[in-house]
Order: sequence, then C-alpha cells, then structure tokens
Amino acid sequence: MNIGIPKERRSYEFRVGLSPTGVQILSSQKHVCYVEHDAGLGAGFTDQEYERAGARIVYSPHEVFGGADLLIKVARPMIEEINWLRSNTCIAGLLHLSSAREDKIDKLLSNQITTVAFEHLQLDDGSYPVRRPLAQIGGLMAAQVAARLLQSDAGGNGILMGGVVGVPPAEVVIIGAGVVGTCAAQAFLGMGAHVTVLDVDLDALQRIHDRIPGIVTMISNPVNIAKASENADVLLGAIFVTGERIPIVVTRDIVKRMKPRSIILDLSIDEGGCVETSHPTTHDHPTFIEEGVIHYCVPNIPGVVARTSTNAYVNAAFPYIMEIANNGIDLAISQNSGIERAIQTHRGKMVHLICLSKGKRME
Repeated sequence: MNIGIPKERRSYEFRVGLSPTGVQILSSQKHVCYVEHDAGLGAGFTDQEYERAGARIVYSPHEVFGGADLLIKVARPMIEEINWLRSNTCIAGLLHLSSAREDKIDKLLSNQITTVAFEHLQLDDGSYPVRRPLAQIGGLMAAQVAARLLQSDAGGNGILMGGVVGVPPAEVVIIGAGVVGTCAAQAFLGMGAHVTVLDVDLDALQRIHDRIPGIVTMISNPVNIAKASENADVLLGAIFVTGERIPIVVTRDIVKRMKPRSIILDLSIDEGGCVETSHPTTHDHPTFIEEGVIHYCVPNIPGVVARTSTNAYVNAAFPYIMEIANNGIDLAISQNSGIERAIQTHRGKMVHLICLSKGKRME
C-alpha cells in the first residue's frame, strides 16, 4: 500500500503522523511510505532519518496527498488538503470532524473518502487507546498553562498556584473525571492547588478520589457547577461524551458570576466545547476575555510538545495503522470493531459522524 505522511499545515501544529520507527516497520512489510519534505522537523525527525528508515521524501503536497492510498495525519485536514486527495482513498488521524465545517464534510462525502478518526477508536471494554495518551498530555499541560495565565503579567489575578505559608493556594475546579480531568487533577494538586472535581458519574468520582487523595469531589449538576465556579481561580472543562455532542454545562450566566480575571480552560473545545462563552483559539492567540474572564480554548494543546505527543500518538495508533495497511480498510473494518467505531465517513456516507448543529466550528 502507498502510505502518505504529510507535513501538518495548521498554525502551531508541530506533530507528524508517523515517526521514522513506524516508517521502518511499514517499509519492512513492503509498504511504500511517502514523507513530505520536513514533515517531521517540528517533532525533531529529519528527512535523513526517514530516508534511513526506508521512506521516499517528496517535495510537493500534491505528491503525498495524491499518491496515497492511506494518508496518516495528526490534525483534521484543511479544505485544500481534502481537494488534493484522490477519490476512494483513506485518511486517518485525530480528525474531530463533529466540529468541522459543513463544506469539509460535503467534500469528504462527495469524493467518497474514508475517514478513520482515531480519537473515536473504542475497544470492546469501552476504552479509547489512541485518545488516552494525548488526553493525558492535555491534562498535564493544563496545569502549566493555567499557572502561567494566573500571573499578573499574563492578565491573571497574580495568584501562585500553590500559595505560600499564610496565603492560600489557587482554587481549581475540574468538570469531568475522565482521563483529562484525572491527569489535570494530579498535576494541579502536585503544584499545591486546592482541587475540586465534578462528574455526573459517581463511580468515576470514586476512582479519582481513591487514586488522588486530597481532592474534593462533587456530583456535577447545574447547582454544584455554579457554586464551585463562583469560587474558582481556574475552571477546567474536561468532558468527553461517546457518540454525542458535548453538552454546555457552564452557561454564560455562570461565567458572569465568576471572579474577574479568573481562568477558564475549555479542553472539550475540539468537540465543540462545554462552556457557552468559549470558542476555538490557537497557540499564537490562545486567550480571549469574555464576561471579564480569561478563556483558553486551544484544541491542539499537545501540538507544542511535538516530540512527546508524536511518539505517544504513534505508539497508540500504530497497531491499527498496520492493520489497515496490511488488510485494506474494508477488511480492517469488518475484522476490528475498534476501527469500525472510528469510521466517520465511508463510501459517500456518514457512518458514526455526529456534526454540531451550530457554533464553535473549526477550520
């Protein structure tokens, strides 16, 4: 199979879809890997490393997109990239198509492109093996981002996350006790913050309570969210709902009642967001102020720790990439229920894709 690894074109997206090690394994299986010039540079992988692994370096995006039977990306393709693809080809990556513009979905359908959204690849036990390591990175990074935004020179209230003797620490509220929320809670607590976690699932709260002694847990409902948010210096949205739109759990009215210059990090923004006042931002312009509150809503947070997140992504996704390459997409779908659940579009039809009805769409 001809496999394409393009250079990511989105601003501040430094990751790459496949490492030289992945290329070496695929090449040993007689697959041909076309790597776009400097595709791995942001993650610290040179063209020479890819060539030594057996890749063919190409210098035009048209070559890598147009020649690929399977295109391996990280971020959702832009409209021009979709236009470069041949009909009836397959693209795999962290696609987040539920929040994409309608014209992209229409183009994927009209060109009969098969899309494999690895963030939705779910095993029979309910786990998300590809999403998990990147969610861990996002959760861990949330604490360092929030610590920076709390500083006076960043517009925050000038609060040290852990406080000092005689001065209390920051109040951090996390909505969602999944992988992102758990890793964020660990990181915030490690910095000395006072951490409260809310979730609708009592079992999830029990797990995080047992795993991280010292946090406060609350059932997530409108009353508790409003109460906790009013006291928060940092409010983190970390909700992921399988096969459904992300619900808005933090309304504008709640945001209005938060402390001036407090921080909202909506880490659910790649699926539409869980805060009514949030909208997607980028690493070069990561924040905006709404209702007096600083909002940070960058979808690709792990993109700026590209070496770590590329290796984590490839480690998790590679078994499925190999299965698609060796068997073809149709056989892979029929034989692997995890891959089947990750299919968003196939042969001109929407499969498991649920699009947002309005707002917060991303390029």
